Amino acid sequence: MKFAHFSHVWMKPGMTPHQRYEQLWRELQLCDTLDFDYSFCVEHHFRPDESWMSSPSLYAVGAGARTKRLRIGPMGYIVPLYNPLRLVEEIAIVDQMLGGRMELGLVPGINPAYFTPFGLDYGFRKSPTLEFIDYMRAAFGEKQPFSFEGENHKTLSAEISVQPMQKPHPNVWMQSRDPATLEFCARNGINTGYFIVNPRKDAAPRYAKYYEDWQRAGWERKPNIAYSVPVYVDETDEKAVEVALVRASRAYEGFLAPAKDGETFEERVKAHAAHFIGRGEPSAAAIMANLFNPDFLLKNELVFIGSPKTVTEKLRNAAQTGHFNTFLGEFNFSDLPEEDLMRSIRLFGTHVIPALRAFDPF
Repeated sequence: MKFAHFSHVWMKPGMTPHQRYEQLWRELQLCDTLDFDYSFCVEHHFRPDESWMSSPSLYAVGAGARTKRLRIGPMGYIVPLYNPLRLVEEIAIVDQMLGGRMELGLVPGINPAYFTPFGLDYGFRKSPTLEFIDYMRAAFGEKQPFSFEGENHKTLSAEISVQPMQKPHPNVWMQSRDPATLEFCARNGINTGYFIVNPRKDAAPRYAKYYEDWQRAGWERKPNIAYSVPVYVDETDEKAVEVALVRASRAYEGFLAPAKDGETFEERVKAHAAHFIGRGEPSAAAIMANLFNPDFLLKNELVFIGSPKTVTEKLRNAAQTGHFNTFLGEFNFSDLPEEDLMRSIRLFGTHVIPALRAFDPF
C-alpha cells in the first residue's frame, strides 16, 4: 500500500490564512520525515468559510521547498478553469521546481459555484478535461513548436520553453466514480480513486473492473486506486474517539451550500443529500445524509479513528472490501488542536504505515 497526506486546507477557527499555511507546512515536513509517499491538496474556490486552497501550483511549490522526499501535487487541477496552454506551462515548471517529484491530478470539477464567477459553463466540463490528456502529450512531445486541434482545445505553433523533468510528464491521476471515465483512465494509464461519499461496497466492483481494464490495456505497473476519509490515531481507542470523533463528524461541513436566511443545518444536509438522489446514487445519499452523525461514521467505519492497531485493522479491511491500494488520509479537520494533529500523523507514520506497507489488497 501507499499513503498520502491529503488536505482540503480547511479554514481553521482563530487562524489567518498565513497561519493556516504555516501549519500545513509543519504537517508536511513531519510527513516527509516519516514514510508517507505523497501529499495532495484540492482546488476549491469562493468559500472563505471552507477551503483556503485555490492554487494547487502554489501548494506544490511551497510544499516542495520544505520537503525532500514526498511526491506532491494537486488532486486535482480543475482543468476547465484553465487555458490549456497556460496549464501545461505551469505543470512543467512545477515539476522542474520539485525536481521531478510532481504527481498530477486532473478533475473536471464537481461544484457549479466554481464556474459561474469565471463566466464558464458548468455543463461543459468533462470533455475538455479528458481531451487535455492528448493536449498535454502533444505539448510535452518531442516535436516543438507543437500544434493541437481538438474539439475543445486548439493551439497553433507554440513552443514550450520549459519541459517537465519527468518524461513524458508527471504521473496522472483522475479521481472518478463514473464508469466511462474509469474506462478512459484505464486505457490511458491514469491513476484514479474515490472519496468518503462513495460507499466502498458500491465502489469495489467499479474499481475491480477498472483494474481489469488496466491489465487488458497492457500497462506494466499496477495502478494506484486511492481512497480518502478523515483519520486520527492516538495512544488508545478511547482517547482517539474522545478527541476526534465529533470533530471528524464536522470535517466536511464545507460540502454544504452556504446557509440561506433561516435555513437550519439539518435542512442544508437534507438538500445536499437530495443531489445524490437526483443523480441516481441512493447509497451515496445515505452517507451524505449521515455524514455529520458521529455514531454513524464510527459504526460504518467511514472515519478511521483509534489506536495504531485499530486504525491498521480498519484500513486493511477497508482496502480489501473497497478495492483500493492507496490511502489519502485527511489528518487535519475541524478545530483539531495542532498537538493532537501532529501526534496523530506521527503515530500513523511510525506504526500504521510500516504495518501495511507490504500489504497488497488486490
